[in-house]
Amino acid sequence: MRILVWRVHDSWTTSFVQGGHDYLMPLTPGRGPDGRGRSGTFPWPDNVREVPCDLLRDAEVDVVVFQRPHEIALAREWLGRDVPGVYVEHDTPVGDVPEAVHPVAGRDDIPLVHVTHFNDLFWDSGDAPTRVIEYGVIDPGHLYSGELPRAGVLVDDPIRRWRVAGTDLLPAFAVSAPLDVFGTRVSSLPAALGLPGRMAAFEDLAQREAHAELARRRVYLHPYRWTSLGASLIEAMMLGMPVVALATTEAVEAVPPEAGVVSTRVPALMAALKWFAAEPEPAAQAGKAARAAALARYDLGRFLADWDRMLLDVVAGRAG
Repeated sequence: MRILVWRVHDSWTTSFVQGGHDYLMPLTPGRGPDGRGRSGTFPWPDNVREVPCDLLRDAEVDVVVFQRPHEIALAREWLGRDVPGVYVEHDTPVGDVPEAVHPVAGRDDIPLVHVTHFNDLFWDSGDAPTRVIEYGVIDPGHLYSGELPRAGVLVDDPIRRWRVAGTDLLPAFAVSAPLDVFGTRVSSLPAALGLPGRMAAFEDLAQREAHAELARRRVYLHPYRWTSLGASLIEAMMLGMPVVALATTEAVEAVPPEAGVVSTRVPALMAALKWFAAEPEPAAQAGKAARAAALARYDLGRFLADWDRMLLDVVAGRAG
């Protein structure tokens, strides 16, 4: 199958392109938001091909995967024809959340795939036919050593995503354990929070290197208030890390009690972080439980099989 898909969420796309199809990635001059091409830091196979947007009209495309509202019109313009499509919703609603209407809610010709049951519950999807296809993650292996009595955090753009990512909570958590923050645009974070002695930043590491470094930390902290789930949480669990997370959105479904501590009470999370950082053996045991839970629920093979069924239904006109 020949699939047109934009590079929007690298972690999700990394799993999606493992399906053995031909993946066409739009490329624009300057690699802007609508044509970023291939990722340079994630392991994408050779069947992910960059295609300049002005050449897409001549490309064979069986199905389009939309991830942002404007891509629907963009695909029509660049391809010069209508091609069956499916919309993937990665994000939780914003604004007036209880009344949030999805951008494709008024259409019954574009199926809507939510990446979590939480998303499906909170979005008003209207007339759009919906399915839930939960994350699938490439198993990085049980790399956990926990040799450093510190907490690892993986977050992109933490200053811009301040309360959404829980960045404002990090000074409180840093009281319980030193924090090492991995991700994009994190280098200024320790100074911005006034935590140069309690926090270190590791910016833009390749995925394999980030996993190896993260697994040296004793515990994984997931401070997000408002996100569908976050592939970083699943990846940390697969690495074999115990988890301390806010009990918001889908995290309450992803992390079983034996794998860590999930709560809406910041003092309880601070205590858990301090305890895991000080107790390597219980931390390792909780990490094993976290890995087992993540492998059982977020298996890559299940994810790809679910998507194959979805895409075949879309192409055949059975998804409505």
